[in-house]
Amino acid sequence: MMPLVSVIIPTFNCGHYINSAIGSVLNQTFDSFEVIVIDDGSLDETRTVVAQYQTDVRYIYQENAGVSMARNHGIKESQGQYIAFLDADDIWLPHKLER
Repeated sequence: MMPLVSVIIPTFNCGHYINSAIGSVLNQTFDSFEVIVIDDGSLDETRTVVAQYQTDVRYIYQENAGVSMARNHGIKESQGQYIAFLDADDIWLPHKLER
């Protein structure tokens, strides 16, 4: 089934924060979504942190091109009817997508 919402998380060297961001999406009360992390050339442990989510998160690496290009790349990769952006150093409250 196609997800209703594509959650795009652009990241650059946010390995210390991205775990909380991803967790806040996976803990939503609404469940028709996909999570796409666009790594914009990180040099830290971002790839390793995201890898622990295996099938729950799609991880895509790109050479550093800036946050706008990372968001656009995420949109191109998305399958949802709607797009939601979440910064890698931010979190959502549990009812965000439902509301």
